[in-house]
This record gives sequence, structure tokens and C-alpha cells, in this order.
Amino acid sequence: MESREILDGELEQILKWEKEQKDLFIWDKIGRLPFAMLDKVMPKAIKQKIGDSLNEVGQYMQTGGQFLVQKKKVAKLLQEEAERSGYSMTSDYIYRLEPDAVTENTAKIPGVEKLPLEVLDRVAGNITESRSKFAAAQGAATGFGGIVTIAADIPLVMGLSLKVLQEMALCYGYDPNDPLERIFIVKCLQFSSADIVGKKAIIEELADYDNPDKQVEVISQMQGWREVFNSYSESFGWKKLFQLVPIAGMIFGSVSNKNTIQDVAEAGKMLYKKRLVLQRLK
Repeated sequence: MESREILDGELEQILKWEKEQKDLFIWDKIGRLPFAMLDKVMPKAIKQKIGDSLNEVGQYMQTGGQFLVQKKKVAKLLQEEAERSGYSMTSDYIYRLEPDAVTENTAKIPGVEKLPLEVLDRVAGNITESRSKFAAAQGAATGFGGIVTIAADIPLVMGLSLKVLQEMALCYGYDPNDPLERIFIVKCLQFSSADIVGKKAIIEELADYDNPDKQVEVISQMQGWREVFNSYSESFGWKKLFQLVPIAGMIFGSVSNKNTIQDVAEAGKMLYKKRLVLQRLK
């Protein structure tokens, strides 16, 4: 386990990252235009797909939805990285990766709490790289046909975003099946596309998240999750709008999807890591 000095240093880096979340890409700035303007130019098919995807986010908050990752795969990544770094995940059944080892009662992976942050960070980095490459290929494929294929791209990106956040939760020792963690994951998703004001608000909301009183407050705030996602749908909609041109949409779709998943994964990694560091400091 890390010393207090190392944990303090990690926390300082995370706080520095939070302060850097100030500027936006040009298409994100465009996405802050009034939603009414977006309504006028956005094709109905895309608006419908965005709406359907956001409805699935609401369902995910309630039930866990269809996006839950293969927990054994994340456990295997952690085990392999731990072994390469000279650590172990203690329990024999984790080494054997028997189904019950990571599915019984909880999705949380036993043994993660014994691993140092450097191991968890490397696994999180590998997950980010793998998922962003997949997203780039997916964006290129669905951007090739313009509006004909882009409708399929939107739910795929949303699903991949939720999956990578669930993997970040597992990587840092949290249970994405837990309703409170599902709320945290949706907050991470919101953070990844929010403007500077929104990012500050979310950071404040998630401060001391493991405090039971704080959890009740966040749950109350998420009751109006549709309003929360207006800004998300604006930003996401404009990105997809530029992907409508056949052939050319292939390049933009690849870059846009890759950046989207990288941003989502980074938000999940840093916000979950912050919680873990604060817990270890206690």
C-alpha cells in the first residue's frame, strides 16, 4: 500500500487535472448554442436516436441496463498487470477466475483493494487505449454512409461510453451494479461533455461522495436527469451533425468517437481514482 506522501502526491495531480478542465474543443463551444437552434437543423432521425439513447441512460440508472461489462475480463487484466509488477491479488479463486469469484452477490472484484495505484492506473490506461481504438474504427464505419449509417452510431457510442465507465469502476474496486455507483457513472458521463460551469458543479456534487448524506443529496439532484442531459445532447448532436457527409464523415466520425471515449474514460479514471485515494488517506 502507498505511503501518505505518495497518496498526497496522487491527490495533488488529480486536483490539478480538475483545474485544467476549463477549455473546450471548438465543436463543444458550438454545442453550447441554444438547443432551439439545434432543433431546427438537426435531422429528425438523429434527434430520435439521441433521445432513445438518453432514455436508455435513464433505464440504466434504474436497473443497470444492458451495458454491464464482462467482469472476468477486467479481473484478468488486473491479475496479469499485478503479476507483471510483482504483486498478487491474494485470493486463489481470483487466480483461477472461476465465474463465482466475480459474480456472486456483487460485481466488485476481490483483491483490488490490495493493489497499488500504479497497477490500477496501467490497467485503466490499457482499457482506455483499447476502447478508444474500437470507437475510432466504429466511427469510421458508421460515418462512411452519412445519415444512412449514423443513426446506428449514436446508441453504439452511448453504450460504449457506459461500458468503459463501468470498467473504470471495476478497475478501481467499485461495484457498477450498485445503484449509487450507477449514479456516479452517469455523473462521470455528464462531466465528460459539460462546460466549465458544469464541470465545477459536478466536482462539488461528487466531493465526499462516499458520505451517506452526500449520496442522498446526489440522488435527489439526479431525479431530473433529463434536464441534466440537455447540454450533453447539444454537444453530442453537433458532433454527429458534422458526420452526416458521406465518405468525409468517415474521418470525422473516427476522430469524434475516439475523442468522445477518451474523454469519458479519462473522466471515469480520474474521478474514481480520486475517491480511492481519499479512502486510502482515511
